Amino acid sequence: MALTNTIDGPVAVIGDVHGQTEKLNVILQKLAALPDYRKRWIVFIGDLVDRGPDPRTAIEMVLQLQKDHERTTAIAGNHELAMAAAIKVVNTPDYSDWDKRWIDHYGSEQTFSSYGATFGDLADLKSKVPDEHQRFLADVPWSVEHPDYFFVHAGLEPNSPYNVQRSILRQRDFSLNRPEWLCSKRLPFVATPEDCPLTIVSGHVPVPQVQFSHRKILIDTTGGVAGDLSCVLLPEGRVITSGTKSYNAQEARRPKAPLQKEKSGWFGLW
Repeated sequence: MALTNTIDGPVAVIGDVHGQTEKLNVILQKLAALPDYRKRWIVFIGDLVDRGPDPRTAIEMVLQLQKDHERTTAIAGNHELAMAAAIKVVNTPDYSDWDKRWIDHYGSEQTFSSYGATFGDLADLKSKVPDEHQRFLADVPWSVEHPDYFFVHAGLEPNSPYNVQRSILRQRDFSLNRPEWLCSKRLPFVATPEDCPLTIVSGHVPVPQVQFSHRKILIDTTGGVAGDLSCVLLPEGRVITSGTKSYNAQEARRPKAPLQKEKSGWFGLW
């Protein structure tokens, strides 16, 4: 079943999972108890794989959830892009060097281990990644659009036209060397483009708790390393976590300084 990139209605958007399946299971149980669960879209913000203990099961859980709850979709994070390029289920330029970069810098040991593959042996890994998982990695959208929200893993460039960026994200241009909307560490913290009418929802860079600011929400609260996994209910602005804590937008910590517009560039990429 194809993952859609266009949704509407109430949403539950889940932060970077990074193989943390026990935390994800807690979130999914809490969502299933919501009275409007069947009407609510569940969106995964990317980075299901690497770092955490069980990336294979994280992908499997998303695929199973899509079968059980049709209003389920996901977007690619830089970790899905790196894995997909490294095992060659998508075509990327040789100069991007994703295979070496993924092995050396992405915490991919846990992904190899979860599939029972020898670390660093990409042919062995690809032979052990189920076809359904390979199709997921090859086909996962780079963004999801909603009448009020735009879901993209790292964010949007503030000084480039929104419609141009949206078009590139829809097309998933794999010829780009480390596309910044998935890879930049600065985009989560810059202002939303002035011509973008939507609130941008992103993950990618961990924050102590979900951050709500002007037309931007940041939801990665673990980085795949520590802390509670977070899920934001929209439009309510309510945060549920894999721990005991829950809070709303008014209670959430806001950035101490305003988000800044910055010049375009390929800086701070994973």
